[in-house]
Amino acid sequence: MFLAFLRLGVTSFGGPVAHLGYFREDLVRRRRWLSEESYANLVALCQFLPGPASSQVGMAIGLMRAGPAGMAAAWLAFTLPSALIMLGFAYGLMQADAAGIGGGWLAGLKVAAAAIVADAVLGMAKNLCPDRPRRSLALLAAALAALMPGAFAQILIIAGGALAGLAVIRLDPAPVAEPAVRHLPGRVASLVAFALFAVLLAGLPLLAQASADAGIALFDTLYRAGALVFGGGHVVLPLIEAELVRPGGLTQQVFLAGYGVAQAVPGPLFSFAAYVGAMMPTAPNGALGGAIALVGAFLPSALLVYAALRFWTRLAADRRVRDAMAGVNAAVVGLLGAAFWDPVVTSSLTSGRAFALALLAYLALVLWRVPAWAVVAGAALGGAVLL
Repeated sequence: MFLAFLRLGVTSFGGPVAHLGYFREDLVRRRRWLSEESYANLVALCQFLPGPASSQVGMAIGLMRAGPAGMAAAWLAFTLPSALIMLGFAYGLMQADAAGIGGGWLAGLKVAAAAIVADAVLGMAKNLCPDRPRRSLALLAAALAALMPGAFAQILIIAGGALAGLAVIRLDPAPVAEPAVRHLPGRVASLVAFALFAVLLAGLPLLAQASADAGIALFDTLYRAGALVFGGGHVVLPLIEAELVRPGGLTQQVFLAGYGVAQAVPGPLFSFAAYVGAMMPTAPNGALGGAIALVGAFLPSALLVYAALRFWTRLAADRRVRDAMAGVNAAVVGLLGAAFWDPVVTSSLTSGRAFALALLAYLALVLWRVPAWAVVAGAALGGAVLL
């Protein structure tokens, strides 16, 4: 299990949709670990849950074939290559900053992030907001996020999206099949996993406030980000930025430069958490901070996958749950749209040259289908020359 997912972690470029294609080719068609139907049901389950869908599919496959140890092996192997690359970039950036090297190429990375987030916003709006109620909800969420910045406001907007989905969205019922699993968690174990997810989500902020420990605070921030990411890994941008980019914390330049680099590495976008933890200005940072942030970001996904496999059919067939999730997805499109304006546009496109470079990066990414890693590298080079 570890070796199979390590290979995928090294070679899977292109984001969650591409990752799922790599998984299907290697694990379904070549290794025949599961049937096409079972794989499709697992993908549907993981797109239904908050968190990074491709990583959750990997966890679910590890769980169904080899139990909890297989789940851990699949996650670690798929995540490790990108996490190590992001840690390496963090240490390289520290050395470059100490040596006074930077400026233009960092600005270019921020421009690349602007192009990639613009593409993500438009793509998610097309897929998740296909009708007038959901488009209206997304725009209202964006307006509220612009008026009320901060992590608490984002949680309220997501909750409001769920309530609005129940009130105004009416999805057609769809037949749902339960994934065929070899190691199905027991009912008690599933309920314990969900209870632990909820207890950590509610209790970590209180513990962080009471203890004033920087490590607990970092773990809490990334745990809540991982628990509230609906619709795609890009939504982690506003959730993390709202709490960690502040005076005395991460700067906008460091944050967005790392987010740009995260688009160019294989494996899950959530490996960005390793960079964030490593770059924190106070301990725990470096490798320890990166490990704390990485585990915090992925733990909610692991708990939810473990908890949901047994109850998948009942949850996904409930029309009220599906309507609420549709509202949440529309709201997070609005959150990402607000984040595209601030901090992405306001801190990245600060000159005519930066705007021109962003347009070229967007053109290459969307119309010419240049791989994201090449767009990021080209934007960094362009920034070194132009900015």
